[in-house]
Amino acid sequence: MATKGGIQIVATHPTARRDYEVEETIEAGLVLTGTEVKSLRRGSCSLKEGFAVVKEGEVFLYNVYIAPYEQGSRYNPDPRRPRKLLLHKKEIARLAGKTEQRGYTLIPLRIYFRNGYAKVELAVAKGLAKYDKREKIKRKEQEREIQRLLKAYQRR
Repeated sequence: MATKGGIQIVATHPTARRDYEVEETIEAGLVLTGTEVKSLRRGSCSLKEGFAVVKEGEVFLYNVYIAPYEQGSRYNPDPRRPRKLLLHKKEIARLAGKTEQRGYTLIPLRIYFRNGYAKVELAVAKGLAKYDKREKIKRKEQEREIQRLLKAYQRR
């Protein structure tokens, strides 16, 4: 786990910025059981298939895998259970309005601990089509080539 400015990063979404166009990010608290927190502190988490949904004025996180805690009892919760997110009513209303628009979704970018509390960074994102991804890669390669040429030119 990486530590950055008082934040202990547990897991990041590996392909989020490649597969989605992130428009806005927001921090939310996670409602977890004790064994889930212990498992998170070990770094046993995957966000790859995760998404969030606004239901009846509350936000829930689905398909996020938190491995069962090894020393836990048989009462360990289901690793992929829906988890409630803690946000203010105004934030929930704003997120609900944005996700009702066609093509927008809520995806988790990373899970981390801040001051001992488990947090998730949610992104309001729009899925990219295959040709958009190719265009993005092509643009990055062109920028890299320009930087390489500028560096070579400055050395002369």
